[in-house]
Amino acid sequence: MKNNFQVSTKLTQLGRNPNEQYGFVNCPTYRGSTVIFNTVSDIENDNAVFNYGTAGTPTIANLENAWSELAGAAGTVLSPSGLGAIALALFTTTKAGDHLLMPDSVYRPSRNFCNNMMIKYGVEVSYYDPLIGLDIETLIKPNTSTIFLESPGSQSFEIQDVPAIVSVAKKYGIKTIIDNTWATPLFFKAHEHGVDLSLEAGTKYLGGHSDLLMGVVSANKETWPALRATYDYMSMLPGAEDCFLALRGLRTMHLRLKEAEKRGLEMAHWLKDRPEILKVLHPALPDCQGHEIWKRDFTGSSGLFSVVLDPKYTHQNLANMLDNMSIFGLGFSWGGFESLIIPFDCSSYRTVTKWNPGGLTIRLQIGLEDMDDLKSDLAQGFNRLKN
Repeated sequence: MKNNFQVSTKLTQLGRNPNEQYGFVNCPTYRGSTVIFNTVSDIENDNAVFNYGTAGTPTIANLENAWSELAGAAGTVLSPSGLGAIALALFTTTKAGDHLLMPDSVYRPSRNFCNNMMIKYGVEVSYYDPLIGLDIETLIKPNTSTIFLESPGSQSFEIQDVPAIVSVAKKYGIKTIIDNTWATPLFFKAHEHGVDLSLEAGTKYLGGHSDLLMGVVSANKETWPALRATYDYMSMLPGAEDCFLALRGLRTMHLRLKEAEKRGLEMAHWLKDRPEILKVLHPALPDCQGHEIWKRDFTGSSGLFSVVLDPKYTHQNLANMLDNMSIFGLGFSWGGFESLIIPFDCSSYRTVTKWNPGGLTIRLQIGLEDMDDLKSDLAQGFNRLKN
């Protein structure tokens, strides 16, 4: 029945059942490790929905089931962080001796995990141009088991041709994983585009208030048993309070994302006309590289994007600007209520593509503050930039 509802309605219904909660609207927070069985037969035959705390709780199951329906997945598992979700996904699809393809634009902690952990356990890792599309077929080896995608790219915002890459993967029986944190299932339906595992940091838009850490991994029918087995082997689950907060964040997620989209686009257009800005890296802007693919595959954009400054500005100019912001905080992450800004430079760690945007770069997360106040804060920052 819920499949007939629009997404805003779905988000108010999923992951709760007042009939099982003494009429209370929300699921209670279950905390615990030990589960009591009624009989010897029950414990010998594992006759229980949850046999121990590491197998989950009703709170966790409510969030998993809600996310599965939202993502169009066969099943979902949770982890204590977004990077934990990346680890769960990669351990699901790789083994020693396998070859893994990673986009050169990938979230830097994902790169660090691959370069240190995956290689340590005998997985060969190669990086590829995120804009490669169908030509990724030239990089396939006999032992390639997984292609990882992230669209748009972390910080640099390249949009990948997901359907093209997935089509090559399916031709060779290769699993695909996507980091879908920027768009969420609300703006990009990864499984509908053929991706096997879709992950994200629920820390961001699912939580929505910068007060929890969480990772989410959903799987299609074919890959779900392997994902659940990996999760059960590792017992890497989040805490009860974080799951409760994530369920609460789920209710307003669509409203917040639509508002983030609106504010992000307004700010991107305002910045595009500023003389201090060389270019804006926002996939929803028509003149941004990858816009046509974004328009074809996505149904919206979020509140995170980057800008390239005019090349005349130095690192000291940028420090003058960012050190004294009144509203924008210097901090990582995104998706919360607060606006954030960070400088970044991909040139030191990219290995396949050259990062040369033409000037210094900053990434902005547009929060829920008054837009005129945010623009004034940036305008004052630009004045310091020019001193």
